[in-house]
Amino acid sequence: MSTQRLRNEDYHDYSSTDVSPEDSPSEGLSNFAPGSYQRFGDNNNTTWFQTLIHLLKGNIGTGLLGLPLAVKNAGLLMGPLSLLVIGIVAVHCMGILVKCAHHFCRRLNKPFVDYGDTVMHGLESSSSGWLRSHAHWGRLVVDFFLIVTQLGFCSVYFVFLADNFKQVIEAANGTTNNCHNNETVVLMPTMDSRLYMLAFLPFLVLLVFIRNLRVLSIFSLLANISMLVSLVMIYQLVIQPLVHVFQRIPDPRHLPLVAPWKTYPLFFGTAIFAFEGIGMVLPLENRMKNPRQFPVILYVGMAIVTAVYISLGCLGYLQFGASVQGSITLNLPNCWLYQSVKLLYSIGIFFTYALQFYVPAEIIIPFFVSRAPEHCELLVDLCVRTAMVCLTCVLATLIPRLDLVISLVGSVSSSALALIIPPLLEIITFYSEGMSPLTILKDALISILGFMGFVVGTYEALAELIQPRSSHITTHSPSAFI
Repeated sequence: MSTQRLRNEDYHDYSSTDVSPEDSPSEGLSNFAPGSYQRFGDNNNTTWFQTLIHLLKGNIGTGLLGLPLAVKNAGLLMGPLSLLVIGIVAVHCMGILVKCAHHFCRRLNKPFVDYGDTVMHGLESSSSGWLRSHAHWGRLVVDFFLIVTQLGFCSVYFVFLADNFKQVIEAANGTTNNCHNNETVVLMPTMDSRLYMLAFLPFLVLLVFIRNLRVLSIFSLLANISMLVSLVMIYQLVIQPLVHVFQRIPDPRHLPLVAPWKTYPLFFGTAIFAFEGIGMVLPLENRMKNPRQFPVILYVGMAIVTAVYISLGCLGYLQFGASVQGSITLNLPNCWLYQSVKLLYSIGIFFTYALQFYVPAEIIIPFFVSRAPEHCELLVDLCVRTAMVCLTCVLATLIPRLDLVISLVGSVSSSALALIIPPLLEIITFYSEGMSPLTILKDALISILGFMGFVVGTYEALAELIQPRSSHITTHSPSAFI
């Protein structure tokens, strides 16, 4: 790794983390450059431990809760093995991105380049005249997939909030203080989940009207705390049969080791959705006091993330079996403790919506505001924000199944950012300087894998949406443990 310190205090970047940005994208619009993003965190450089925490926070989120169903779609044996392989490949692609960024920092004498800049400079260094003349498309493609990914995250949040609140309200009449009895719950039917999404719409619109994210940093802290407490309680539930000898582990023999191949693309989309944290890699490395420590932190942090993913995916599937739903929170027992966990995690997701929303807002809003009369800038800003939130709500209502919207977002955009672009970028960047055929073959295979996942995963998610193979579970499934 280069010993050059990759630092630029004026650089702004977003990533798919839930760390609080500093400033509003609408402030200083005259200095806005297309594709530039507001950098997360404060102005102080981070230690290795702080960087590790940010890395963990940026990767452990909503996608984690869908992994038990993902393991079901792959099989009890194929699921964890595939998660391990996808995790290794995703981390390798993160390392490729850092390597290419370092190369252009040295070559162009720049302190820092972001994901879009790296792709653009890679195309500019290509031996193909057509690629060089269209190098600016590299940044536009990265920006496009960032927008699609982040708006997809926001749509996932709409579905997540609606499903969890609907279940809590419908089961309220059967909710008890006893979390250990497997009791049948008589649901109290309420309105359709789409109406819950519409009910959340005005509150989320008001939330994104807060343009200064210094104010939202307090809510971000509360969101992180609530989600952490909820995850601890969920883990306590799924590992309980393992740590208490008097409780019986659900019999796994009836669970298939390898699921039908038709459902595997849905697993791929969910898995790559969970591992899509590549946008945060360069900003975190740039912020470090000692950037040379970053590769070790990256590999250690992602090893922890992969272990968490595999453990919760497998244990959650073992615990709830074939009845596992799109989010493991929907399988929690009907007692007030775990109903509170659902609400607590939902509160964290609610406030995280505004932070994820700022990524596409930083790219899209200045385009419209810069073309509006000066006295209308604020009105245009708020109108565009409202339209973007409404768009994510419409997308959520069109795909009201949490498992499908997660798989679709992962297949469409996350696979491009995490698997397809980085290997191609390495080939374009270093081909003229000499690359071994083995490295070229490796990069080509990774990109082909990502592209196949993109095509097949998108097709299967849309096909399942149009014509489900089996009736979707909409009622609460009681806990599988006794």
